[in-house]
Amino acid sequence: MRTLFLIAFLTVSSLSFAQEGVTVSGNAISITEIPPIWPGCIGNAAETKACFKKELVKHVVSNFRFPEGYKKGTVKEKVVVDFVINEEGKPQILGVKGGTKVLQEEAKRNILAIPQMTPGKAGGSPRAIKYTMPFTF
Repeated sequence: MRTLFLIAFLTVSSLSFAQEGVTVSGNAISITEIPPIWPGCIGNAAETKACFKKELVKHVVSNFRFPEGYKKGTVKEKVVVDFVINEEGKPQILGVKGGTKVLQEEAKRNILAIPQMTPGKAGGSPRAIKYTMPFTF
């Protein structure tokens, strides 16, 4: 009876401490990154990831303002913004390349206007997830 109780206790204990996104197979441990969740996106991991991409593009397009002196269709430049959604679910700029300083500042402003979201996870803990967003004018 004691042995049965011990086995049951160990089984329940190991299940209660399992981490989301961690898989153990033999000697290999695999940690799956779970992307951030945009506000209002629901569903499984694939659905929330697709929703994130769709909402990010919609945000960038609807919030972009051409700086003074620039008009849509007259600029042929590309700005690339590297950023993360940090452990708190907020955007944080890592770097900006290409284009003029004015276009870089507008691209940064646009990314920093991303709404607060549920942060990504790795191994069950909040984790900064990196993204690259190209802006082609």
